[in-house]
Amino acid sequence: MLLLSLARAAPLVRAASTTATLAAALKMGDALRSHRRRFTEEDVAAYAGVSGDRNPVHLDDAFARGTGGFQRGRVVHGMLVASLFPALIASHFPGAVYASQSLKFAAPVHVGDEVVAQVQALHIKATGARHIVKFATKCFMDDEETLAIDGEAMAFLPTLQLSAEAIK
Repeated sequence: MLLLSLARAAPLVRAASTTATLAAALKMGDALRSHRRRFTEEDVAAYAGVSGDRNPVHLDDAFARGTGGFQRGRVVHGMLVASLFPALIASHFPGAVYASQSLKFAAPVHVGDEVVAQVQALHIKATGARHIVKFATKCFMDDEETLAIDGEAMAFLPTLQLSAEAIK
């Protein structure tokens, strides 16, 4: 359920937090390098086509403003925005398998908005050749204060060694 109030939350990455570095192994508390993305009209149209989600709050500006109650117009599909999390994890750990994700949609992301996705390791468990990692997942508006999505993800990682892209 979309909550129209603008939630405020602290970003996962703070100066005092532990940040993953090159040639290091992922540890609890490590934050992966964040990812910025601006969602376009083309992104929303492509997602609607692939997913079949043609809700007019995503595709019709007048409907979004009127019936939908979104004064700034069309909103990006929440699951499209949330797709940044598995992409971010896989970019740091090639071969990662995304197992689960919980999401709370705290504020709308409008077409043209830029968001910042952040992922932080909360728990790590070794299981043979793979590692099960629970991540905190947060997506903020460009101001990095307004929380758009909050959640947790579970992924199976083939290694805890960070790829070169993990450097902040």
